[in-house]
Amino acid sequence: MLIIPAIDIYDKKTVRLSKGNFKDITYYPLSPLDQAKQYAEFGFKRIHIVDLQGSAAGAVTVLDILKSIKTETGLEIEFGGGIRSNETVKTLFSIGVDKIIIGSMAIRNKNKFEFMLRSYNPVSFIVSADVNDNMIAVQGWTETTSVSLYDHINYCTSLGLDQFICTDISKDGTLLGTNIPLYSGMRKDYPRIKLIASGGIKDISDIRILKEMKIYGVVVGKAIYEKTIDLEELSQLAK
Repeated sequence: MLIIPAIDIYDKKTVRLSKGNFKDITYYPLSPLDQAKQYAEFGFKRIHIVDLQGSAAGAVTVLDILKSIKTETGLEIEFGGGIRSNETVKTLFSIGVDKIIIGSMAIRNKNKFEFMLRSYNPVSFIVSADVNDNMIAVQGWTETTSVSLYDHINYCTSLGLDQFICTDISKDGTLLGTNIPLYSGMRKDYPRIKLIASGGIKDISDIRILKEMKIYGVVVGKAIYEKTIDLEELSQLAK
């Protein structure tokens, strides 16, 4: 299983939110670049980066940070937040971003989304399927849509996409444990997709359960920053 440490960025700083709430934000001492360097030192291969301001505003604000991380660590980067145009996608690929996470565009502007997929290889994209009560949320999780999780997966797989990162927003940043029933159901109904679990990871036992379920990947954030998971132990499990 691919274990992907997370770096959420707000105001150029490393942060975590609780349940996507911008009023419940925690700042951490290491800069995004220094945090990425730490992950590289522990042997992780990929990191998950989210531009929280960009996600809410609809424009990427961390290009300089992404460039520095790619140049100085060589880590594989999956990135999301504020991606609303083909031009932004082109820029991100040009600075070395490996996987682009698409959220709001796939819901709000299907014509633009489908044009983008025709312009690039679908394997370079991950669909952000983030949910409140199994309904897709967009705009940095500030808005819950009327689109169900499974309808969204069906739509995206029809376009040739097979990589999905799914966050149960009610769990994210809570350290209360991840939503095992959600991922178990998705794994059963969509055995061929590459499912990345995200949100609520509390300790190493959650990671082991997901690995036993043969989930493709897992994003780990607050559990690292609050030290309920040991980085060395996590890195060993990733091997």
